[in-house]
Amino acid sequence: MGTLRVGAARMCITPPLGTHLCGFFSDRTADDVLDDLYAKAVVFENGETCVAVVACDLIAAFKTDFDRARARAAALSGIPQDNIFFCCTHTHYGPSSVSIFNVPREDAYMEWAMDRAGDAVKLAFNRLRRARIGHARADCPEEVHNRRWHMKDGTVQMNPGYRNPDALRPAGPVDPEIGLLVALDEVGTPIAVLANYALHYVGGPYATSVSADYFGEFDRALQRMAGAEFVGIMLNGCCGDINNCDFTQPAPTYPNPFYQARRVANVVASRAFGAWQQIREFDDNPKLEAAAVPMRFRRREPSPGQLAAARKLRAREENSNNRDWIYAGELLAVHAEPVEQDTLIRALRLGDTGLVGLPGEIFVEIGLAVKSASPAPCTFTAELANDYLGYIPTDQALAEGSYETQLARSAKAAPGMADRLIEACSCALQKLWLKT
Repeated sequence: MGTLRVGAARMCITPPLGTHLCGFFSDRTADDVLDDLYAKAVVFENGETCVAVVACDLIAAFKTDFDRARARAAALSGIPQDNIFFCCTHTHYGPSSVSIFNVPREDAYMEWAMDRAGDAVKLAFNRLRRARIGHARADCPEEVHNRRWHMKDGTVQMNPGYRNPDALRPAGPVDPEIGLLVALDEVGTPIAVLANYALHYVGGPYATSVSADYFGEFDRALQRMAGAEFVGIMLNGCCGDINNCDFTQPAPTYPNPFYQARRVANVVASRAFGAWQQIREFDDNPKLEAAAVPMRFRRREPSPGQLAAARKLRAREENSNNRDWIYAGELLAVHAEPVEQDTLIRALRLGDTGLVGLPGEIFVEIGLAVKSASPAPCTFTAELANDYLGYIPTDQALAEGSYETQLARSAKAAPGMADRLIEACSCALQKLWLKT
């Protein structure tokens, strides 16, 4: 065997009942737990460099949250902070980790959860053992659909409804690729699997329950198929305009509330498992590197007329669930933020796999562009990574409008941010391969 060692671990971050949940337009509190949420960590070490990948079952997290977890992980494990990559899966059935719309953020929970995420890195570090890694790709176009549609009236609408006669065609592409990185120990036992697929989330009719959604189901399905226990991580790809709804077909019916999330997880896991079985070359001495590139994010600025109307509406009503009232509050909250803020685009090299993190809900066109420009033989684009800047659409989508572009703390990117993000991601990946 070569010099590579890999360790993996998970820490439970399930919140207590009564916690505010994030992911719907209105506030909800948890009254049940369908399955646990986790912070999952995989550590790679080759005698020269040690890096870590951590995925949390949360809808999103800010840079300050990840910085807390990163500092704790580094203090406990000795891994340099810049070598620790964090992201969120984007379950819509988890705690309110960011404050958007009418939902308060769970500050105390986030401090606890980020400490647990840091602990997960230390546990994975403790479990380092001789290993080898291999990568593969598979396609799964059936489970991803662009949710933005051109309508007969000339508008673009998100989620127009099944078989809507006024819906003409999707307004954008999809990314059907499943990326896969498998780590095995000396005798071929799986230690961890990193997968990458661009699917927003799946969900079901259980709005007030805690669940890791299809991301957790994927982990369990892949372990069942492999007949082994390991840490399986689904790194969510660039899917800001992608979901699981095929609007060209009639509305589906489900025999139970959990059917769709489990069905999708089984389909995606089966394709991933098939690709895994086709891996013929595993590397026991891969290059491991980390890179970071600064990026300045710029938000849009509401007009004086919009601000005046928002203040007037908020003064007239209190604690309203009215959509206009909520968006008026969002507009004022965005206006109170700095017009520009700095963030870091982080990337890792894991042998022949390049992993780059994008800090928000990123339109699929951006992820496809990053992959196209990447020097890596296999490229993973993980959104909601290392920071949260809301939706980042293409400039064309900004001009077309609809939910992902309506000014709010979750949708505030200015024109030009897509190109700026593609450039920063490409630069980070190039830095990793130029070190060869």
